Amino acid sequence: MQSEKFLEVHNLMKSYSVSTGAFTKSNRRTVAVDNVSFALERGDTLGIVGESGCGKTTLARIILRLIEPDSGEILFRNQNWLRARGSDLRALRRTVQMIFQDPVASLNPRMKVGAIVGEPLVVHEPNLSRRDRRKRVTEILELVGLGVESLYRYPHEFSGGQRQRIGIARALILRPELVIGDEPVSALDVSVGAQILELLAHLQREFSLTLILISHSLPVVAQLATRVAVMQKGRIVEIGSADEVLGAPQHPYTKALIAAVPQIPV
Repeated sequence: MQSEKFLEVHNLMKSYSVSTGAFTKSNRRTVAVDNVSFALERGDTLGIVGESGCGKTTLARIILRLIEPDSGEILFRNQNWLRARGSDLRALRRTVQMIFQDPVASLNPRMKVGAIVGEPLVVHEPNLSRRDRRKRVTEILELVGLGVESLYRYPHEFSGGQRQRIGIARALILRPELVIGDEPVSALDVSVGAQILELLAHLQREFSLTLILISHSLPVVAQLATRVAVMQKGRIVEIGSADEVLGAPQHPYTKALIAAVPQIPV
């Protein structure tokens, strides 16, 4: 029996015009995502790794439908994700969520945590009673390691790691099937980031999630990923199982990334 192709990305392209000045127009364009293709099976964790500016975040935003590609195709559970409109788009959108890089900027400082985490329920499940909504919010906060008292506090009252837990709770409140983490631990101390990665691994098992983990750090990707894609200048230059890519890299750029990882003296 073949594994289900949960997400298929075919030949995605995205370019932007290059400005040469405030009052001049340019025909020059820079390619951010260059003919990218890959497939994910349900339950996979794909780590997308590469240096800043290689197109990782642009790719993630295309998959989330936050920006539109110039060309290409995305199939999500065999449905054409890029052609979805109206109710079909809303139904699909709730199954794909994102954990953002900056746990400070991604949380509204004027809203209490209960309202932040419960906001997706207001949008996608408007008929849910206030009591049931609070119950769902409390349950997900407890799952990410925050108590019921968090409901009534503001984001600035929490540490960076706790704020990222709030962001994870918000992403998971709708019980999505695919979660994209865009550098979810890069703004955190190493020890706190390790705790967040352990939490993500636990929640992936709890919710049967499929994950895309974007990072510039190979050690971060190695901790969670079952598959690894290496991006350079908008292209995927190497992709395969984590053991293959990290243990026996084939592309010179992958070899250079691995060689650049600091070794701790014994």
